[in-house]
Amino acid sequence: MTYFVTGATGFLGRFLIGNLLKRKGSIHVLVRKGSKEKFEALQARYPEAGDRLLPVYGDLTKPKLGLSAEAQKLLAGKIKHFFHLAAVYDLSASAESQQAANIDGTRNAVQLAEAIRAGCFHHVSSIAAAGLYAGVFREDMFDEAENLDHPYFRTKHDSEGIVRRECGRPFRIYRPGMVVGHSQTGEIDKIDGPYYFFTLIKRLREMLPPWVPTLGVEGGRINIVPVDFVVNAMDHIAHEKGLDGGCFHLTDPSPMRVGEVLNAFADAGHAPKMTMRIDARIFQFIPPSIRGAIGMLPPVKRIVGHTLKSLNIPADVLKFFNYPTRFDSRETERALKGTGIKVPDLDTYAWRLWDYWERHLDPDLFVDRSLSSRVKGKVVLITGGSSGIGLATAKKVAAAGATTLICARGLEDLEKARAEIEAETKGAKVAVYQVDLAELASADDLVKKVLAEHGAVDVLINNAGRSIRRSIELSYDRFHDYERTMQLNYFGSLRLIMGLLPSMTERRKGHVINISSIGVLTNAPRFSAYVASKAALDAFSRCAASEFADRNIHFTIINMPLVKTPMIGPTKIYDNVPTLSPEEAADMVVKGIIERPQRLFATHHSLLTTHCSSKRRPPAGRSGRAIGKKIGWRALKRDGAFLAPGSAFARRSVLYQAFSLRP
Repeated sequence: MTYFVTGATGFLGRFLIGNLLKRKGSIHVLVRKGSKEKFEALQARYPEAGDRLLPVYGDLTKPKLGLSAEAQKLLAGKIKHFFHLAAVYDLSASAESQQAANIDGTRNAVQLAEAIRAGCFHHVSSIAAAGLYAGVFREDMFDEAENLDHPYFRTKHDSEGIVRRECGRPFRIYRPGMVVGHSQTGEIDKIDGPYYFFTLIKRLREMLPPWVPTLGVEGGRINIVPVDFVVNAMDHIAHEKGLDGGCFHLTDPSPMRVGEVLNAFADAGHAPKMTMRIDARIFQFIPPSIRGAIGMLPPVKRIVGHTLKSLNIPADVLKFFNYPTRFDSRETERALKGTGIKVPDLDTYAWRLWDYWERHLDPDLFVDRSLSSRVKGKVVLITGGSSGIGLATAKKVAAAGATTLICARGLEDLEKARAEIEAETKGAKVAVYQVDLAELASADDLVKKVLAEHGAVDVLINNAGRSIRRSIELSYDRFHDYERTMQLNYFGSLRLIMGLLPSMTERRKGHVINISSIGVLTNAPRFSAYVASKAALDAFSRCAASEFADRNIHFTIINMPLVKTPMIGPTKIYDNVPTLSPEEAADMVVKGIIERPQRLFATHHSLLTTHCSSKRRPPAGRSGRAIGKKIGWRALKRDGAFLAPGSAFARRSVLYQAFSLRP
């Protein structure tokens, strides 16, 4: 028995080839001349095939698949089964590419099957051929398809129509559901379908312990099938007699709802489950015109676009939340009766899909997480760069290849800092600028000088600040304390941001990191002036992040815990409080530069780990365990746990609050 297969090097094709090799006969595989390495990989996958796998060089987009007359003559009358799998299976692909592959490619394949007098033409369609049909779509239905506006639905429907109308050879049509990885190995070659939500599930796992209930969205039923079921069913049906002209739904007879699917993968990934789910269909009562108008509002569009982009979710995937179609598969079930070929329960193999994705396809695996990947050859401006966190950060970014600009009030201290950086990193590019950010005119001059000398700033780190520890009651006659703190911590930083944003906007790239305080997330007594100024900067950053998200300009707030710098020196009680070193604080800044989160702060657990593993001794009379017990660490201890800003957990877990003791 002789086969001809298009798309043999693709995801479905690779597995189908494995099944066909268990039968007798040779397999002719369509290969583009520029894709020889893919065919070689297929040969390497199945070394037992020997010379049974034969390449046929051609092109899907050319008439008769681009085969020469000589090649057609050699194949004429020899092909018993012609499998056409080559197509675009991607919602986000361009309309042009889907037209070329799905419609033109199918017509070209049909022409070749006619020319070589193939025995049976097996066309792999998709449940997308039904469009967004509201109701049960049977295997004998085709013209009843509805809502085919999207290129993916339309081209899948039209390509199947070509087989039905133009193919003069016996044919069989297969409509797989949403195909995921192998149920035994988890293997898959790209992110598609439910995999788009894996990044979201992973983020939830990083933010919350798995036992925390979350609110989610419920939707329609989505039909998920593993690739091994699809190829096993297709292989069996293709070789059964008396089924020509039939259409077979390779689908799950009992599909799960969207929320159930997401919970299955959340369980597989040890992430919190959506305990309460809101049915997305309740929003259907809003007229489509109004929903569309709301979605086109610039703020809504920016927020939605930024969120989807950060989670790697194509907007078109959201169409499936209210997927209205159910698929009857009685013909397929009848053909498979007694074979043992059936769709396994997702719960039994979801963990394999998750494990394979996390090991091989997780986008985070392919991100260069080195600091140099973000700052090498870039301009980084650090305020308060002559000492403390600023100097420690400057050393790291200079070593990573950045042009490092440090500014502060004292020129002598700046020169010492530059010498120190250059001594540690040979060839470091460091420039110093004397500035008093409490004076807005001085801040403006800094912006002009920096832009004139360097053209632009890629990363701005607003680190300079002033802290005052005094109760409100003792500040009735010291209003100037609030003015001075706000002037430097908020207005000084804001002046630099406003001065540098135009050039960032013009270049459509930039990153602003604002060093805030963990006190903003707590109710720290005696720091009302300081916390209020940092809270203002915090609020500005949140607003700016949403406004500039679609312009590739990032804003990061770092809610820094206590750091052992001269700024906290006057508060003697902090001598007995666990603090970060400037170098440890600089590591947080580096993390912010690399990952560009909107907010970054150390969890309670990480602070305790830092304190108890360092050479610093615990406060007199208090062990690390006692500290943890005092503020609930034993109850909340969990590696990687993220405590949501403003939550009760966060408020009682922060060491800053625990040791803001009354004198």
